[in-house]
Amino acid sequence: MSTATQLIHSIPVDPLTGAISVPIYQTSTFVQEAPGVNKGYDYARTGNPTRAILEQLIAQLEKGSTGIAFASGLAAIDAIVKLLKTGDEILAVDDIYGGAFRLFTNVYDKFGIKVTFVDTSDVEAVFNAVTPNTKLIWLETPTNPTLKISDIEAIAKIAKANNSLLCVDNTFASPVLQQPIPLGADIVIHSATKYLGGHSDLIAGLVVTKDKEIGDKIKYIQNACGAILAPFDSWLAIRGIETLHLRIKQHCTSALTIAEYLEQHPAVDKVFYPGLKTHPNHDIAKKQSKGFGGIISFSLKNDTEAAAIEFVTNTGLFKLAESLGGIKSLVSHPANMTHKSIPAEKRRAAGVKDSLIRLSIGLEDAEDLINDLDNTFEKIKQQTAKKETAELSAC
Repeated sequence: MSTATQLIHSIPVDPLTGAISVPIYQTSTFVQEAPGVNKGYDYARTGNPTRAILEQLIAQLEKGSTGIAFASGLAAIDAIVKLLKTGDEILAVDDIYGGAFRLFTNVYDKFGIKVTFVDTSDVEAVFNAVTPNTKLIWLETPTNPTLKISDIEAIAKIAKANNSLLCVDNTFASPVLQQPIPLGADIVIHSATKYLGGHSDLIAGLVVTKDKEIGDKIKYIQNACGAILAPFDSWLAIRGIETLHLRIKQHCTSALTIAEYLEQHPAVDKVFYPGLKTHPNHDIAKKQSKGFGGIISFSLKNDTEAAAIEFVTNTGLFKLAESLGGIKSLVSHPANMTHKSIPAEKRRAAGVKDSLIRLSIGLEDAEDLINDLDNTFEKIKQQTAKKETAELSAC
């Protein structure tokens, strides 16, 4: 049986009514037969049937033991960091999501949890950066937004030898393309806001653990701290996952076509997409993934922030917005949007230039998206020519 068929039929039919769509149990509490005697649920922060189905579903997709659903991706990250204690250290990917950077450095640093950033696409650099106090290695692969690829299996061996947990943010790939737990990861995290939800209509975070013991610890934190995913949002995430395989297939196909187009465009300096053979980590991506995702980043030959801003504010089908992974294509300027919370010098050192542009390829026809990009390049070219003409006339 294919994974797509298995996924669709792993979402249960409601045993009480036969409803083919998972019911939304919009309740805060559950009636008990006697004190402590119930039908598996007592209070909705601790457990909810709709959320439980989502948690079981994501655990199955990622081939883990335990799934835990949170109110946002950052709430999920926060729960994982709470496994640590004062004096512990995190070794994190340098090209990291701005929200994770902010959480690690501006929130947990004052509690004595230190973080070191390293280019995790370089396995030797990871090996050299690990210390006896490194208790958590944090990967994004592909990274946001320069699409670096880290060798999960190789870094898992380093983590195991050092008695560190390895957590992989699998948001960009999704479990359709990449499953970090069979490659050796201990924890997988998703911003389900992105590809898993897929429709730009919810905020959610999901965690999957390899071992039940770690899963139980994070479930305890979920209940104790309370950043749970609501029943309706749990249902939205389930509904999104139902079409995940089809959507990811189209995202990948269109993204490769558009990346190849951008690579040949005379106004483009560099394209970041692991599906291109010119990508430095292409072979690793091909080894550990079934596809290369729907995110493309690129820089212009006019290597200025102003040129990038001019581009992202002149597209038509590509909408200027935060986030990614939805059915509509989005464009963003990471330096001023998703990664603004990272100090400029650190951001640039990790490869996030002020001129970098990120595209989230949606489900529109690839030819229409290429036409939109073509029109944007042409519009900017004409605007530049008019400015130059005006400046010459002024002289």
